[in-house]
Amino acid sequence: MTDARPTTLLIAAMGGEGGGVLSDWIINAAQAEGLVVQGTSIPGVAQRTGATVYYIEMAAAEDSDVASRRPVMSLYPVPGNVDVMVASELVEAGRAIQNGFVTPDCTTLIASTHRVFAIGERGAMGDQRFDSERVLRAAGELAKQRVMFDMDQLARDQNSVINSVLLGAIAGSDCLPIPVSRFEEAVRAHGVAVERSLAAFHAGMDQARADRAPRIIPDSERKRDWRAADAGAGRELARIVAEFPEAARDFIREGVNRLADYQDAPYAGRYLDRLRPVRDAEVAANGNGGLLRETARHLALWMSYEDVIRVAQAKTRPERFARVRQEVGVGDGEPLRIVEFLKPGAEEIASLLPGWLARPLLANAERGGWASRINVGLHIPSTSLWGYGLLRLMAGMRRLRPHGHRFKAEQAAIDRWLDAVTRAAAIDLELAGEVAACVRLRKGYSDTYRRGRGSFDGIMDTLVWPTLDGGMAPDAAATAIRRAREAALADPEGSALDAALAPPPALKAAAE
Repeated sequence: MTDARPTTLLIAAMGGEGGGVLSDWIINAAQAEGLVVQGTSIPGVAQRTGATVYYIEMAAAEDSDVASRRPVMSLYPVPGNVDVMVASELVEAGRAIQNGFVTPDCTTLIASTHRVFAIGERGAMGDQRFDSERVLRAAGELAKQRVMFDMDQLARDQNSVINSVLLGAIAGSDCLPIPVSRFEEAVRAHGVAVERSLAAFHAGMDQARADRAPRIIPDSERKRDWRAADAGAGRELARIVAEFPEAARDFIREGVNRLADYQDAPYAGRYLDRLRPVRDAEVAANGNGGLLRETARHLALWMSYEDVIRVAQAKTRPERFARVRQEVGVGDGEPLRIVEFLKPGAEEIASLLPGWLARPLLANAERGGWASRINVGLHIPSTSLWGYGLLRLMAGMRRLRPHGHRFKAEQAAIDRWLDAVTRAAAIDLELAGEVAACVRLRKGYSDTYRRGRGSFDGIMDTLVWPTLDGGMAPDAAATAIRRAREAALADPEGSALDAALAPPPALKAAAE
């Protein structure tokens, strides 16, 4: 046995990112350099619940006594014994840190700081996004050396794939006993998109060598240019500075831009009109703008609820087509075909009809038990002339949206909720904040939307309105509303919410 330890490298990459090609590049470069190298892989789980892991060990021939015998290398990584940890996404780096593969005595951590949200983050009723700053802090504390920047964006800028940038970052970090020329030879030998891959490789290497301190800037710290008047909403943006406190302006500005794009400038003006009573109520309660800020955020999202018009609008944006071309690596002049899979249900279809027609249609569907079973499957090629034209026609129907059944129903519900927020602010600001946050339950579409709406209505009818009528102490009501909302977000099926809204056993017994 020899005391010489091989250099170990662990790669965590998701599907479609070229992790296998990256592993092959490294292995081929190591072999060309005369190193003894072994690589293995462990397939990950589909649907973004885990990455495919590639593990490589390499050693110099003289250290391995390769002339007399081949060394025996490990097939699996050992926590505390990984020299180079490569992660194609930030939370994958967090998984590696959590599993002990990043240690301050030996590990160079090379990771992209961009996010690809996991199924648990996407499917949660509330905001369950992982705190990216936690991974960055842990990387700074636990890695011997770290090379972290947005490699996904850099790959897009080079019209390439992230594995080329990762290879460049590895070369630029000088963490492997392989010269740059060997990596370049491996890319050329692969023979696929060579020039673009090499351009991304050198960009990643230059960025790694620059050793820039990476940081994800929270939205709250980003500066806004208040002199810029966004197209179509200049008058409404000017009102923000004149009418609202600075603490809430960033959120309100985003809301105005969103709603002007969603509907039109007058609709954005209606958004500002709705916020003024909340502003006045908070000022009267000596608040610091926190209630207005959160209400502005939730109100903008509710007023821009998802419908088939909004979906068509998003799918036909020029920047979306450009992004898809980058993601799939389509070159200039190469054809691209995109097929949109849509499945609107009875409620989505009826939402665009006038109320006198939509209400009996939906009522009959509910009585007949077929409301949730009617779905129209549509496959629309948005890159074809007729498909794009159909989607643009659907997007242009936003002018008719205010006459639809759902639009009027949503506006009435919004006004009722805002009335509850302002009344609660006159009683207690914490209570008002909990009432405002209940809107988080109204999200999505189809069954998800119906369940969320039912949970929202249940909390409002059982806890909020009785409290505003004097039936419960404000502090106890705020706690009860928060617990009920968290129960609904944690259990979309509604069992946890039913338990949270049930009266205490003693009170139930007394009522009986």
